[in-house]
Amino acid sequence: MEWGSLPIPILLRFGFGILLIIVGNIIVWSEVTKFGIAQTGGAKGSLRTSGMYRYSRNPQYVADIAMIVGWIVLCASAGAALVSLAGIIVLIAAPFAEEPWLKEQYGSAFKHYKAKVRRFL
Repeated sequence: MEWGSLPIPILLRFGFGILLIIVGNIIVWSEVTKFGIAQTGGAKGSLRTSGMYRYSRNPQYVADIAMIVGWIVLCASAGAALVSLAGIIVLIAAPFAEEPWLKEQYGSAFKHYKAKVRRFL
């Protein structure tokens, strides 16, 4: 996919790109371990409002987007960037599909949480 075809300096590619991938993975997997695989996949559990969820209603999606941006920077490829942007669009759209379910499951607790915590950042 045209690895290195975009004019992004090597230091930025391997410094910032890899950093975003690593930090994104740390955030995602730390939250998955707190939630458990089943609840992360949609099984009913408790409404999480602590940890990273104090700052964002969707910290895992934010971290996933950071990993994709890191991959775009690391690859420095127009083709990879185009494909990756599709993934970012899906990650941005996903909360809009999840939030009605959360409102149904957690009622006023989710409504109150939603009012005080931003969707992404």
